[in-house]
Amino acid sequence: MTVTIHDVARRAGVSISTVSRAFTSPDLVKRQTRDRVLAAATELGYHATSAPHRVPAVRTGHIGIVVSELGNPFFTGVLNGVQARARQHDIAVLFANSDEDPAAEQNIVRRMAGQVDGIVLCSPSMTDDQVRALTEQTTLVLLNREVPGVGSIVMDSADGMRQAIQHLAALGHHRCAYLGGPRTSWSNKARKRGLAEAAERHGIEIVEFGPFPPMFEGGLQGADLALAADVTAIVAYNDLVAFGALARLNARGVPVPDEVSLVGFDDLVFAAISAPPLTTIAMPTEAAGRAAVTVLLGLLDGEADDDITQVLDTYLIVRATTAPPPPSR
Repeated sequence: MTVTIHDVARRAGVSISTVSRAFTSPDLVKRQTRDRVLAAATELGYHATSAPHRVPAVRTGHIGIVVSELGNPFFTGVLNGVQARARQHDIAVLFANSDEDPAAEQNIVRRMAGQVDGIVLCSPSMTDDQVRALTEQTTLVLLNREVPGVGSIVMDSADGMRQAIQHLAALGHHRCAYLGGPRTSWSNKARKRGLAEAAERHGIEIVEFGPFPPMFEGGLQGADLALAADVTAIVAYNDLVAFGALARLNARGVPVPDEVSLVGFDDLVFAAISAPPLTTIAMPTEAAGRAAVTVLLGLLDGEADDDITQVLDTYLIVRATTAPPPPSR
């Protein structure tokens, strides 16, 4: 059986692009990482002559960013951070939207690869293997997604959810609903992990609904289901879903937070000015965008490992949509 670059990357615990650079541009790879790659190649019988020659000799002065949903204001903060950090380095940014379509994500990255030095890929819907395959095309940094062997910037959604549940428990809630996001969403899985851990710790019963589209309409549907389940609090996948739930609760004459408390996720700019202002988990989107560009440039300069992962803190912002449950319940 022929040994491939994928086999070496797996054995060494790095990305495909790191294996490529270890052979074609060894000066761009840290010595410890390069030694690990070469050792893995020797063990497997992989020869340098079969290594791909992807790394360009001349920089373009451009980087790309691909977001999964342009209509989601979450990515506005990310784009602001990417632009700000790129501007500091006199780098132009090319932007594309994939509409949460894995096939579109792959096509965009492949087309963009020849025009940029590297790409920040935000919340991709592709499988891990599909993401790794794209590292053969260009240098990638993931944002809001983790794939072993690929550099990433993630926001600690699991801990944010723990903070939300701890807050509701302190207020006296015992039965809460979670309006979940897309089934394949890495963020949704992270939120559910934190939800399960915190609910068990604080003795709260969680009723899960979804998946819902991560937008206003998802909250409209989810609110009715949550009310039918007789919960005293609702935690939404993101602020857009929370806004939809708030609108539906208002339409049905259910006062928030007197009858039902509500918690969002993201801290969009509208969260502070909604009626009532939304309790939510703040996600450092601009900081994440800046960090993604810093890591990408570090990879291009050989000053960072491809498997680097930075985790940014999230934090609870208590506003007016959470309160103790009504005494009768």
